[in-house]
Amino acid sequence: MSAQRPIRRKLDFKSGRVDLSHGAGGRAMGQLIEDVFHTAFDNDWLRAGNDQSAFEIGAGRMVMTTDAYVVSPLFFPGGDIGSLAVHGTINDIAMAGAEPLYLSASFIIEEGFPLADLKRIADSMGAASRAAGVPVITGDTKVVERGKADGVFISTAGVGVTPPGVVLTSDAARPGDVVLLSGSIGDHGVAVMSKRENLEFDVEILSDSAPLHHLSAAIIAAGGAGVRVMRDPTRGGLAATLNELAQQSGVGFSLAEEAIPVRPEVAAACEFLGLDPLNVANEGKLVAIVAPEVAEVVLAAMKADPLGARAAAIGKAVEDANRFVEMRTSFGGGRIVDWLAGEQLPRIC
Repeated sequence: MSAQRPIRRKLDFKSGRVDLSHGAGGRAMGQLIEDVFHTAFDNDWLRAGNDQSAFEIGAGRMVMTTDAYVVSPLFFPGGDIGSLAVHGTINDIAMAGAEPLYLSASFIIEEGFPLADLKRIADSMGAASRAAGVPVITGDTKVVERGKADGVFISTAGVGVTPPGVVLTSDAARPGDVVLLSGSIGDHGVAVMSKRENLEFDVEILSDSAPLHHLSAAIIAAGGAGVRVMRDPTRGGLAATLNELAQQSGVGFSLAEEAIPVRPEVAAACEFLGLDPLNVANEGKLVAIVAPEVAEVVLAAMKADPLGARAAAIGKAVEDANRFVEMRTSFGGGRIVDWLAGEQLPRIC
């Protein structure tokens, strides 16, 4: 008489919750990984069942990044922690002018977390990675005691490869270079804050979370060696990004307030919340510092991409021993755009 396999109890995605056995390395953990993560991220590397994944790469310089996501709330208008983790990791690679290839993901889950929410997050993450063409090929799962986390945290890593000859560094901006911004600012931070504070506006504000690797590739293709720096203005927003680049490149930046795109509903929400859109996080925008001779062609290439449709030239790099970021206001005056001493909006990504 042949041995029969034990009956496999299905996970209860309607009312079930994560417990400590789901992180203990036994059958329950294997079932969680198979039914949630392997189902959501399904690909040949994961199906192999190894603790790591081996892969081939093409010619070029390797790029690697790592990040962690602790956004609160986990679900917000326009996205969730899963899709945000994919987009944010891809974008860090893309800002080096690289093609993102593969991702890893590690989940730290609090005991008692609803299985339905975990599946929703994993499915969203899998859908985002497939849409971007950048698979999650390895990962890890840990469960901690109730009260030792806040639902779920996700840690990621990503690898990519830059085409031969492409080298973007944050110290490469030069006086006269043009500052290009791919679209309106503040959408992500305001979307998260509106959900966190249960605020309702006449027009729903959605996070701009999106993968930027196709847009960055178009910028490189159009501008070539004239593309000095690319950066996504996440925590701290546009203000922190430009101040950081000013310090690293040894230049100042002169901006024109009227040129910086901000959606009217975002501007109104920021005014209500007492925020400056320049300090609010973005998750689907990039800043490109380019040589003046390629600025027009790069801007045209950005506008041809759906994620750069509202791209604009917002200022230029200038000689400044103080490395200040200054802005000409719409009233004809001027002000220093400083970065914040602390974090204005915690748990935003």
